[in-house]
Amino acid sequence: MAMKVSALCIISLLTIISSDQSHASFPSSPLDSDSICETTPHAYYCKYILPSNKLNTIFDYGNISIHQSLSNARSFLASVKHFLAFPSKSMSQRTIRALEDCQFLADQNVDFLSRVSERINSKDSLNSFVADDLHASLSAALVNVETCFQGLEATPLGPSIKDRLFQSNGTKSISVSLAVFRHWDHGSTISRRNLFFPNLIHERNSPLSLLVSTDKQAIYEFATGKNDSNTLTYGKISVPQVVVVSPKGDGHFTTINDAIAAAPHNAGESDQYFGIYVVSGVYKEYISVPKNKQNLILIGDGMGRTIITGSRSAADGFTTFNTATFAVAGTKFIAVDITFQNTAGPSKGQAVAVRNGADMSVFYRCSFEGYQDTLYAHSYRQFYRECDIYGTVDFIFGNAAVVFENCNIYPRLPLPHQHNIITAQGRTDPNQETGISIDNCVIKAADDLASSRGAKKTYLGRPWKKYSRTVYVQSFMDSLIEPEGWIEWKGDFDTTIYYAEYRNNGPGSSTDYRVNWPGYHKDINNTEADKFTVSNFINGDKWLPATGVPFNRSFH
Repeated sequence: MAMKVSALCIISLLTIISSDQSHASFPSSPLDSDSICETTPHAYYCKYILPSNKLNTIFDYGNISIHQSLSNARSFLASVKHFLAFPSKSMSQRTIRALEDCQFLADQNVDFLSRVSERINSKDSLNSFVADDLHASLSAALVNVETCFQGLEATPLGPSIKDRLFQSNGTKSISVSLAVFRHWDHGSTISRRNLFFPNLIHERNSPLSLLVSTDKQAIYEFATGKNDSNTLTYGKISVPQVVVVSPKGDGHFTTINDAIAAAPHNAGESDQYFGIYVVSGVYKEYISVPKNKQNLILIGDGMGRTIITGSRSAADGFTTFNTATFAVAGTKFIAVDITFQNTAGPSKGQAVAVRNGADMSVFYRCSFEGYQDTLYAHSYRQFYRECDIYGTVDFIFGNAAVVFENCNIYPRLPLPHQHNIITAQGRTDPNQETGISIDNCVIKAADDLASSRGAKKTYLGRPWKKYSRTVYVQSFMDSLIEPEGWIEWKGDFDTTIYYAEYRNNGPGSSTDYRVNWPGYHKDINNTEADKFTVSNFINGDKWLPATGVPFNRSFH
């Protein structure tokens, strides 16, 4: 029988663990910079920026590499702004849009790296959770530069602009910083986490528990002041306000964008959340939650009832990054009971329904509907629970550290010349702690695919980038999955990727005829699988209990 632990006990244990880890720090013993540089793809540049004439501590190397990364990020941003301020006459609208994406991403990087620098300079030691946060920011910063370059490569003048931007060494310096952080061994943290927590964690006393519940009447009454409580609160967490969005005009706002604009700025360092209850209806809006709109919780009336829809696509001249119907960058974002759509259709190429670059973000009981590139799990740490995801080509993609738990994955009917490919993971550096973990999900054909005539091949994924990492764990795979399981992309990535399966079931789960790539691991053991749990892969024990959303700590 599973051990039951009260909410108070869980909070007490969290306090014990936090205090136990407060003294964890970077190793103080000096080491040679060569031991760091040999672990990065940019060894020559690493040796150029890290001093080799004397031994330094990891903390010293961290300060040096972060300072260089921040300096390069500022130069990168200045160069992008110059291109936009003085565009050439031959620059197309598509190239300008790609540069606008670059400016957005470069501005984020200056912010990310400034915060990393401040936190390192403010102390000579870091507890494990803070170190995890900083590592996640460095991974996201590298994703941002790569995303900028990808957008430019698809435009007429983009490659030449990319070459000039590349001279800022944006990717190289961040990669070196990642290598420095990777040298700090916090493996002992994992064993301490696993010791204390029961398998299913759900903080029922969190004030967010009401907002993620199915009791919409209670949510509406709180939002409209019809109950006795002015603030939902428990411990440090509080929800002082929930506003209502209704297209009929009987709420606080008629559009979701207006409600987001009314939310406070930079609430991420506090434990106050701003709630937005979006009543049932179809909302034809393109929504972007900026980085300064943190701690937002967006609540709908249920999948198929509250619908946010758009139709931007690559075929219409947008970058993949900017096709998103809904995009979010604000930390600790939560969405519940909402359908997100991109209705561009299968012939329009890349067309994103949701692009998520928000750290410690949650989507609970949501539906994502599109065709190619439906769900862009772009960066940072993300969690999806009990969601439905529809698509055809690479319809779960990006370079976040992301866990999908208890979700339904529905491949749809692709174009005649296409295969269905569920995942395309974009890890570009061996020191990024990113990847896709699909746990206890169901993979079945959507109705249009199930009723179609003629065979359509469906694969679990393909390696988008050199260090792609994807695992399927204890999931049901219907017969639509090809026996090979996986399919190649362009490039020779077979030896550097990490693809794995663990205790899956169903007619498509047999690993007998899977690909024989060196980087593919069939039937991994418990110890290896545990690296991809919510607790270990996205540090979920730290931040998920407060959301009120249930999650499983382990696979056993």
